[in-house]
Amino acid sequence: MSQLVWLLDRGAALVTYPLLYLAVLTGVLYNTESFGVLHEAAQRIHIELSVFAMIVTLLHAGLGVLDAWFVVTGQVPAPTYSIPYFLGGVAVGAGALLMLVVAVLGFTDAKRFERPWGPRVVHSFAYAGFAFGTIHAAAIGTDLTGLVRPLLGPSVAFLVYVLLLRLLVLRGMPSNATTS
Repeated sequence: MSQLVWLLDRGAALVTYPLLYLAVLTGVLYNTESFGVLHEAAQRIHIELSVFAMIVTLLHAGLGVLDAWFVVTGQVPAPTYSIPYFLGGVAVGAGALLMLVVAVLGFTDAKRFERPWGPRVVHSFAYAGFAFGTIHAAAIGTDLTGLVRPLLGPSVAFLVYVLLLRLLVLRGMPSNATTS
C-alpha cells in the first residue's frame, strides 16, 4: 500500500508542476495582446488549465500527506536526506498549497474576504504559490534529480523572461521596430 501511495504521489507531482507552470505561463500571456497567437491561445485554455492544475495539485497534496505520514511513522524507509529536511520540504509544499487555495477562493468568490479582491491580489497569491511549489519541487524532488534540476532552472528563467517582457510591453517601452 505505501509503495503504491509513493508511486501515485510522485506521478501526481510529475503532472502537477508542469500544469502549474503552464497555468502561470498562460496567465501571463492572457491579458497581453502583443503576444499575438499566444495571447489568443492563452485566453482559450488558461482558466480550464488552471482548474485542472488545481485538481491535480490537491490530489498530490493528499497523497503527499499520506506518504509523509508513512515516512514519519517509520512504515517506510526514510529518504536519503534527513527527516528535518524532508519535513521542511513538506512544509514548503503545504505553503504552496495554502497560497494556491487562497488564490482559488479569491477568484471564485472575491466577496469571501473583507474587501473584494481584484485580479492583482488573486494572481499575487497564485504567483506566491507557484514560487513555493518551485522550491518544494527543487527540495523534495531530489529522488528525480536527473529530471528536475536540469529542467527547473531554465524553465523558471524562461517564465521570468516572459514576465519581464510583459512588464516592458505594458509599460509601453519603445521597441526597435519602426513604423512607416
